[in-house]
Amino acid sequence: MELTFLGTGAGVPSKARNVSCTLLKLLDERNEMWMFDCGEGSQQQFLKTTLKPRKVTKIFISHVHGDHMYGLPGFLSSRSFQGGENVPLTIYGPKGVKKYVQTSLGISKTRLTYPIYYQELDQSGIAFKDQQFTVKYATLDHIVPSYGFRVEEADSAGELLIDKAREAGVPNGPLLGQLKAGLTIQLEDGRELQGKDFLGPDKRGKIVSIYGDTRYCQAGIDLAQNADVLVHEATFEAGEEKMAHDYYHSTASQAAMVAKKAGAKQLYLTHISARYVGAMAKELQKGAEKIFPASQVVKDFDSYAIK
Repeated sequence: MELTFLGTGAGVPSKARNVSCTLLKLLDERNEMWMFDCGEGSQQQFLKTTLKPRKVTKIFISHVHGDHMYGLPGFLSSRSFQGGENVPLTIYGPKGVKKYVQTSLGISKTRLTYPIYYQELDQSGIAFKDQQFTVKYATLDHIVPSYGFRVEEADSAGELLIDKAREAGVPNGPLLGQLKAGLTIQLEDGRELQGKDFLGPDKRGKIVSIYGDTRYCQAGIDLAQNADVLVHEATFEAGEEKMAHDYYHSTASQAAMVAKKAGAKQLYLTHISARYVGAMAKELQKGAEKIFPASQVVKDFDSYAIK
């Protein structure tokens, strides 16, 4: 599991940062990528990477402001010509996203080579769930309904204790695989071995919380509880709390406080105002680090494995 940031700016594109677009790469887990927001120019950001648009199977839109969804028509159209034929895609987002996409594609007479499914979200709940992943969402505090998303990976069985299995006389072959699957096996000498006795402790699934625009709020803290990674906007620097409140955004220090109170392990700060370039971006990060040391201001094309 890995995060790649294709757009980390706020409001409008700048020379240094494109607008919001974050990819959760699940290539090892299920050979897919999930996109969180799709700001203007996101399809062009793909061209500067080795990532394949056809691998994007889900798009989660946090809210209907343009810097978070103006890139949808272009990306969806390009995907048809970049290996996306017959690969379904689902868009999750607030009411209005479906109408926006269908109107844009309809007026431009765009015909896609794959089906799109839509799920318009309510105040909070579960956007997606299967045996491997659950995606929860909650409404944050913004001038329009804006969602935060929490991706929870299911726990997985522990590793096979191969040395212990060898000592017990388990030969190479299918029996080892059955033991790893937690099954009961019988050896040639008649002994029965329980799979659970030869497995290490279960591995806790990873938790990733990714937010759209928001003021500092309790809902943000709740949705990031014990997350391995929190991706949070930091439109303003520490000390600009009044301005952040007036514009329905957060400061870097407020994002750090959310991470601290939630017990998150790592904080990635994005949605950075164009005013913070070079050394000023470092100062923004320092303000967050005073509250939550594991804070990092991200740049376009940064990638981080989720440990």
